Amino acid sequence: MEQLENGVQATQIQGVTWRKSRRSNPSGNCVELAALPDGGAAVRNSRDPQGPALIYTRDEIAAFIGGVKDGDFDSLAGGSAVLGR
Repeated sequence: MEQLENGVQATQIQGVTWRKSRRSNPSGNCVELAALPDGGAAVRNSRDPQGPALIYTRDEIAAFIGGVKDGDFDSLAGGSAVLGR
């Protein structure tokens, strides 16, 4: 796979499966992630699946997911009650 740049059109990322959280709301206001062959991840807006994607390395996405698990971003979602904790 060629080197992907941030902002690449999501439809240009071939051979990946886009996934969103089971906690996604029915109106589809979510982000979707796709694992990349190099271990990184691509992120896109589910409301604009043809739009731009952000590309993260394996280390960047691991740090982000770790922060989510640790509750570092709970305040962005209205507090821990919103996240089901």
